[in-house]
Amino acid sequence: MAATTHTVTNQPPPLHGYDVFAADPALTEGVARYVAGEHLDAVREELGRLGQAAGSAQAQRWGEQANAYPPVLRTHDRYGHRIDEVEFHPAWHRLLGHAVTAGLTDAWSRPHGHLRRAAGFLVWTQVEAGQGCPLSMTHAAVPALRAEPALAAAWEPRLTSRVYEAELRPAALKAGALAGMAMTEKQGGSDVRTNATRADPLAAAGEYVLTGHKWFCSAPMSDAFLVLARAPGGLTCFLLPRVLPDGTRNAFRIQRLKDKLGNRSNASAEVEFDGGTWAQRVGEEGRGVAVLLDMVAATRLDCVTASAALMRQAVAQALHHTAHREAFGRRLTDQPLMRNVLADLALESEAATTLALRLAAACDGGTARDRAFLRLAVPAAKYWVTKRCAPVVAEALECLGGNGYVEESGLPRLLREAPLNSLWEGAGNVQALDVLRALRREPAALDAYLTEIGAARGADHRLDRAITALLTELADLEGVEARARRLAERLALVLQGALLVRYAPPEVADAFCAARLGGDAGAAFGTLPHTLDLAAVVERARPVPVAG
Repeated sequence: MAATTHTVTNQPPPLHGYDVFAADPALTEGVARYVAGEHLDAVREELGRLGQAAGSAQAQRWGEQANAYPPVLRTHDRYGHRIDEVEFHPAWHRLLGHAVTAGLTDAWSRPHGHLRRAAGFLVWTQVEAGQGCPLSMTHAAVPALRAEPALAAAWEPRLTSRVYEAELRPAALKAGALAGMAMTEKQGGSDVRTNATRADPLAAAGEYVLTGHKWFCSAPMSDAFLVLARAPGGLTCFLLPRVLPDGTRNAFRIQRLKDKLGNRSNASAEVEFDGGTWAQRVGEEGRGVAVLLDMVAATRLDCVTASAALMRQAVAQALHHTAHREAFGRRLTDQPLMRNVLADLALESEAATTLALRLAAACDGGTARDRAFLRLAVPAAKYWVTKRCAPVVAEALECLGGNGYVEESGLPRLLREAPLNSLWEGAGNVQALDVLRALRREPAALDAYLTEIGAARGADHRLDRAITALLTELADLEGVEARARRLAERLALVLQGALLVRYAPPEVADAFCAARLGGDAGAAFGTLPHTLDLAAVVERARPVPVAG
């Protein structure tokens, strides 16, 4: 009889069958902080249902399948007709349909809409991040379309609908629709003012035909796209429907799908407009960039939230693995050096989540002060949080050892995804320079920011010193462009520190202020002062399965 050679021991169980929302104290406490009492129970129930779905083995399998079978471009049907369609695996449709049904394209029609949508986005992105692109584009198209009330009246109910309809049909025949965007061109990248796509007016008011090539088109399977093109009056925003009202296909030629590092489940394309591509103007001619400012702010906030989601899932996997894996006679999580690494990662994750929720709550606030605060805080947060994502995921992967480097662990997929949000909607330099633009042109933005961090002064001496140092740096703007990244980083870190001092448990705030503001840590993760209560930080972040 053959000897047994494959007894499996000392391996953690899969992390599924848990409530992703309820198992995250930073998220649940943040929601309770900003949602008014009469709505809180309903919001918790809503997010709990989504969290249970996100933590299910089924949803995780959908995420794996959507990445294993990426989208495929079909330019023609079997008879030779041009169709320009993108085919997705059924798992993609299940993921995206569940997200739409859960309200992740609707922040505009319900109380605390931005906060609850951001929390849901953070939960569901942990299943699969690729769907975040169409969800974000559809959500962010709404404020842009409001520059043209007639278009907003026609499209907003469909874009905020909880009905997912993947088929391409005239929008008037659909209960729900998705929006993409096509702004970037080869010659300019983030410098959209160099766009060369041409818009020629037709006889009917507000109607144009477009000619040009877009280097990046987000979510090319969508029902409509926001596009920048050069009209006679200058750079202008347009709404380009995929299917025309009479049922014929618009001239929207998909040249190829991008072969990307990550984000494999989502399609990104190059598209061409052939001179007969019909579109409707959104806002006045020459005001294209201004029309899109609110859309850009919304998608940048989604970059922050999605990065927080990726960090949270990576850290959750690391905490789960080390809580079950033993080495040298002890659980990994009980070993001082590993505990230091885990606590450091948990700090970064909680700081990102706390900041993302604060920004979403400010969107709901809607006051002049809220808007001023967001003007500075969003680009600073987008700069910093998205840049922290890749190193956090890489370190979390290392906590699993060789197991983390294997695709089945899910960590390689997270790692490939991690750099995306720092590139999307303007890379690091674009964000840092936008921080300078806000400081120079909008004094109310700095005032609102200082009021926000001022609420935490006096609670931690390291935070107080960091605020003083930041004020000194802001007072000396000579050569500021060359140090714009440094300034954006400090603005984000001080804001995170202020929020954690106000709202997080003492052990979390203490560790963050010591390491991130007080300089008492090394350049790598796992170099926190050993005198901190690291065990409490780790235990708080561990994704303990809960009933549900």
